[in-house]
Amino acid sequence: MNRVKNLWYKNAIVYSLDVETFMDSDGDGVGDFQGLTKCLDHLSGIGITCLWLLPFYPSPNRDNGYDVMDYYNVDPRLGTLGDFVEFMHQARERGIRVIVDLVVNHTSIQHPWFEAARKDKNSKYRDYYIWSEDPLKFDPKLIAFPNVEDSIWEYDEQAGAYYLHHFYKEQPDLNISNPAVKEEIRLIMGFWLELGVSGFRIDAAPFLIKDIGIKDADKEDLQGFFFEMREFVSSRRGDAVLLAEANVPLEQIPVYFGKGNKMHMLFNFLLNQYMFLALAQREARALWDGLKTLPDLPSVLSGNN
Repeated sequence: MNRVKNLWYKNAIVYSLDVETFMDSDGDGVGDFQGLTKCLDHLSGIGITCLWLLPFYPSPNRDNGYDVMDYYNVDPRLGTLGDFVEFMHQARERGIRVIVDLVVNHTSIQHPWFEAARKDKNSKYRDYYIWSEDPLKFDPKLIAFPNVEDSIWEYDEQAGAYYLHHFYKEQPDLNISNPAVKEEIRLIMGFWLELGVSGFRIDAAPFLIKDIGIKDADKEDLQGFFFEMREFVSSRRGDAVLLAEANVPLEQIPVYFGKGNKMHMLFNFLLNQYMFLALAQREARALWDGLKTLPDLPSVLSGNN
């Protein structure tokens, strides 16, 4: 028997929000899940069918929550896991799906994995990150925050080595070539899928598959992790989706879609540029040109997961 295709994301009205800045239910000046839950009738009333939640995990907030220190919990300022589950139930009752940020290119420097890695070079967590005693020269364009950081390598006194970080130095990069790290990511996805989310926005997707500092790195193997992610989410929840944040040149787009067996969607950063040009020129032609430059997508993207 053929599976029914559920391409809900093609017609979804997606609303992105940061829980901590949305609705405060207890007057402490920080938005929370109880407050967001109370707003679901309003969101449903204006036609929202999918909420994309920015990071809500426990974090030191060096990078607005994108420095995660616990992938399996909710920032105490925003509520509890129980509050999240009730929010998910109420959203489902109103026909609203939820996708969440999956931030696994890096962790917080305060994540227990990194704390264990820096303390003991024999710890299994040491290889969760990318280390070097004498890092090679790098392209300055690789620095995500060049106005703040001047290198993608930071020396750690406790570890006695440099660790890789494309973003803030408080956000050490994970080593995606390590099978144990891949398994950790599957566990994280599985946890939130069990709590009812309909998919993930993959943060910093291009950095996730870079081979910098990884000994004997296999580029195809790194890129193949997108296929593994797709297989996993589809096996756990057939209608779950993966949305990649990847601002890349046109010729690199196939890396993220594969043969229709990797990411379901990609943010269209290129079209944004043409849109601004069209607005500046007050003419739709630029937008039309932008649409025509996009490569054809694999036809199987319209098929089964």
